[in-house]
Amino acid sequence: MATIFTKIAKGEIPSWKVAENEDYYAFLDISPLSQGHTLVIPKNVEDDYIFHLEPEVYEGLWAFARKVAIAVKAAVPCQRVGVAVLGMEVPHTHIHLIPLNSEGDMDFRKKRPEFTPEQQAATAAAILREYEKL
Repeated sequence: MATIFTKIAKGEIPSWKVAENEDYYAFLDISPLSQGHTLVIPKNVEDDYIFHLEPEVYEGLWAFARKVAIAVKAAVPCQRVGVAVLGMEVPHTHIHLIPLNSEGDMDFRKKRPEFTPEQQAATAAAILREYEKL
């Protein structure tokens, strides 16, 4: 059965897309730790553990995530973009790219800020514009 992330990448479930290529997809987290919190996934592999990925998929995912992180940093005011790979909540490998101004910004237990759909759409569009420049 397809994961929710596979359905998102196929356009069956709406998302705020920030970047895409033939093999990978990046979109805003619906429960972000900060504005611009992005998830990066492989489109064609549903394994839930990043270290199970074939080397070429693993390396391609990180290369894509790097490019997306550069775009996030350019589009969202922050000191840097943090990275987390947890893989506990959705059984589909995904990388979290989280705009940070302090280490505490990466606490997954903290209360999440709320953004309107319009704010999310504007943030996604800004990241996508930066991604397309790269």
